[in-house]
Amino acid sequence: MHLTDIWFLLIAVLWTGYLVLEGFDFGVGMLLPAVAKEPVDRQVTLRTIGPVWDGNEVWLLVAGGATFAAFPFWYATLFSGFYLALLVILVALIVRGLALEYRNKLPDGAWHRRWDLAITIGSAVPALLWGVALANIVRGVPLDAQHNFTGNFFTLLNPYALLGGLTTLVLFALHGAIFLALKTHGPVRDRARALVLPLGGATALLAAAFLIWTQSYDGSWITWTLAVLAAVCLLGGIIASRAGRDGLGFLGTAATIVLAAATLFVTLYPNVLPSTTDPAFSLTTTNAASTHYTLTIMTWVAAVFTPIVLLYQSYTYWVFRGRLTRDDIPQAARQARAA
Repeated sequence: MHLTDIWFLLIAVLWTGYLVLEGFDFGVGMLLPAVAKEPVDRQVTLRTIGPVWDGNEVWLLVAGGATFAAFPFWYATLFSGFYLALLVILVALIVRGLALEYRNKLPDGAWHRRWDLAITIGSAVPALLWGVALANIVRGVPLDAQHNFTGNFFTLLNPYALLGGLTTLVLFALHGAIFLALKTHGPVRDRARALVLPLGGATALLAAAFLIWTQSYDGSWITWTLAVLAAVCLLGGIIASRAGRDGLGFLGTAATIVLAAATLFVTLYPNVLPSTTDPAFSLTTTNAASTHYTLTIMTWVAAVFTPIVLLYQSYTYWVFRGRLTRDDIPQAARQARAA
């Protein structure tokens, strides 16, 4: 296996890890109005992701940085062609981060409601647009002979990409609902569990349509197997959650995201960004890669620091592994009465 193939695999792993971890973050943010009717319940809901959401975003930074260093031509074409969509995602992530940090700075109900709305929108927009971006990467975009994107923002909003965006939007909402069921007791958990079945049904329909459409581009027995396994894990996660096995339910939706992302990256390989203008203009793991020396240095750096980051993040999840209830938020309850 060449270094270019190894780094394509590593980047796929990094993006997949980001989708799994930020997926439930986004889901919790999107479901905030639905699962938290009282101020104290909103505190419970947001505290489930409070200790981990910024650590989860590290995966985005590492994935983006690795893409830039290992495949600079892919990065350049992607970020120039998808500039407006990525800018909207960046603004949404900044607004969401500000909301999570600032909403508790004042004991004022109106202040909280404004930041809660920002959290909901700031979670839904990236959940939708990451799906749109991934779908366009797999389907391909118009590129010229110099690998420059020749379309515009509306080129990216094709039916296949919008279906991909809706799929990630609903899948992340389901992932977040099951995470809330796993991490809470009381009214928040009850409402989150009640959402699992309708969200699961919508996810199954959209994901099936999206993955079958994806197979029509360049499907193989490997991608069909991955897609079927993703469907099995989704069904298993829904059944487990409804049976009260929240941990298994969460593993089911996490595995669904992993297998769905694997289906997309296997379908994409050896391209990293196909051209719909002419297949000869496509960016591949060969013509988009950095030099062998650069990839060698990156491999050594990744071998040293990746285990450290994984250990630190695992420790964070272990420390905050308990369930949350209203009794854990005495100060928030007092603020609610004041508001």
